[in-house]
Amino acid sequence: MSEAEVQVRKIPAPAVTIESKPFWDAAAEGRFLIKRCTDCGEPHWYPRGFCPFCFSENVAWEESPGEGVIYTYSVMYRSPTGPYAIGYVTLNEGPAVLTNFVDCDFSKLAIGQKVKVKFQETEGGPPAPVFTPV
Repeated sequence: MSEAEVQVRKIPAPAVTIESKPFWDAAAEGRFLIKRCTDCGEPHWYPRGFCPFCFSENVAWEESPGEGVIYTYSVMYRSPTGPYAIGYVTLNEGPAVLTNFVDCDFSKLAIGQKVKVKFQETEGGPPAPVFTPV
């Protein structure tokens, strides 16, 4: 499938909670945030109020360049909204992010391929992080 044939899949608006609001506010500014535990030092995704490694509540927001590699992916060719690709990206900081892949020829996606975050409009909410090959 050529890049010209790829359609933009609409992403539903995310649920913005008190806990996730700083993430979505940063996304609206084009910044990608993750959380890091200030006790054990581990970064984690998705952002939450405690560390999934040591269960400490001492976690802080940290800006990430949003760069990583494709860990795995799947292309959905038979969809009412047109083809789309989803998968996991392992960020350079370590956490894995479930995401959509955009602005690319899906037949050329590859495990280990370098990708970078970008933000895509959602249906009535803040922009959502998606990834594209670099």
